[in-house]
Amino acid sequence: MKIWQKNISVNQLVENFTVGRDREFDLQLAAFDVLGSLAHTQMLESIGLMSAADLASVQKELKAIYKEIEAGNFTIQPEVEDVHSQVEWMLTQRIGEAGKKIHSGRSRNDQVLVDLKLFFRHELQEIVEQVQTLFNLLIKLSDQYKDILLPGYTHLQIAMPSSFGLWFGAYAESLVDDLEMVLAAYKISNKNPLGAAAGYGSSFPLNRTLTTKLLGFESLNYNVVYALMGRGKTERIIAQALSAIAATLAKMAMDQCLYLSQNFSFVSYPDQLTTGSSIMPHKKNPDVWEIMRGKCNRIQALPNDIALMTTNLPSGYHRDLQLLKETLFPAFTDLKECLHMATFMLENITVKEAILEDERYKYLFSVEETNRLVLSGVPFREAYKQIGAAIENASFNPQKTVNHTHEGSIGNLCNEEITECMQDVLQQFPFKKVNAAVQQLLS
Repeated sequence: MKIWQKNISVNQLVENFTVGRDREFDLQLAAFDVLGSLAHTQMLESIGLMSAADLASVQKELKAIYKEIEAGNFTIQPEVEDVHSQVEWMLTQRIGEAGKKIHSGRSRNDQVLVDLKLFFRHELQEIVEQVQTLFNLLIKLSDQYKDILLPGYTHLQIAMPSSFGLWFGAYAESLVDDLEMVLAAYKISNKNPLGAAAGYGSSFPLNRTLTTKLLGFESLNYNVVYALMGRGKTERIIAQALSAIAATLAKMAMDQCLYLSQNFSFVSYPDQLTTGSSIMPHKKNPDVWEIMRGKCNRIQALPNDIALMTTNLPSGYHRDLQLLKETLFPAFTDLKECLHMATFMLENITVKEAILEDERYKYLFSVEETNRLVLSGVPFREAYKQIGAAIENASFNPQKTVNHTHEGSIGNLCNEEITECMQDVLQQFPFKKVNAAVQQLLS
């Protein structure tokens, strides 16, 4: 059943190719399609395109369908093209003629747009919540291990003393900047396209401000042509935000793979969190971190994938855009899974103490010794030469202590300030307003 079909049946080969996996991904939009229809039908009644009796019947049944979706009892029939058609068909079957009125003043183009915006808001909120959980753990670990020193590297060469406090805190602060990008993506997702219809508006006196309020959107996508142009652009900006978080996790995963190796041995995990080898009995492989690194690297390719898919499309709707679901939807699942696993692994981490007592790390303190000479009055260039000469003639014997006190250094991590930055970003997400609007629609 196709709500657009007239008297000609589409060739089965053409239908299979054009529908593709869309039904599969549309299932993730089902609850949001119902929310959009709840708001749209209230608006239709307010402008006289639906009677109060029909509205009551439609609203009651839409809420029943929503509960079926929440319970996992909703499917898209093989003969039905998409989630929009399925919901409308179910309404019509259950309540008759009133179900046929819900599509007045909209097209599947703006219907899928509003579904996507609602879905994106929901998914981004879940990601923000998981990022917050990981951030809090990283700050806790940074404070807990602030005094345990760790080798720092540049060019993969031993460079200067670092600390586990610095390492954990660095990734915490990275997540703050990542959420700035997520905030931008959320703001763009939190604009209402409903009422743009096929991209050129409607001759009905639609009240788009009302549906904006009912759905908890911050504002409208005002220009109806731009509302359609936003599809693809919104996905690309979201992909950039997901990519930022993925880049942080991928780098963390790479560090963990190095730190777990026998050549480093800076950290360890319980045996049950690592995997073995089919031939080497001694192996304890960091497979969780390796899979995370691979998934996050794949997510980092998303912005380019979406850009290539949409870069030469003119204004208006094009079926190419359907494929964006296949590209973006799994990325939400993968990133949430990676955030969850990163938190789980770090909750079980053990860090090695006294790492820098190993003789191989004594040159880490060359800068510390150079600075001590400078503090005693020796010009920096002369102090640099003296320490360099001591290293060359094997007489270098450092104190192996550090005295870093400036902001953001080993002795002054600024974790409170970093936490304040995170709280500032989190407070800008209007989750309470959005969730309240959704609950009001369903009440």
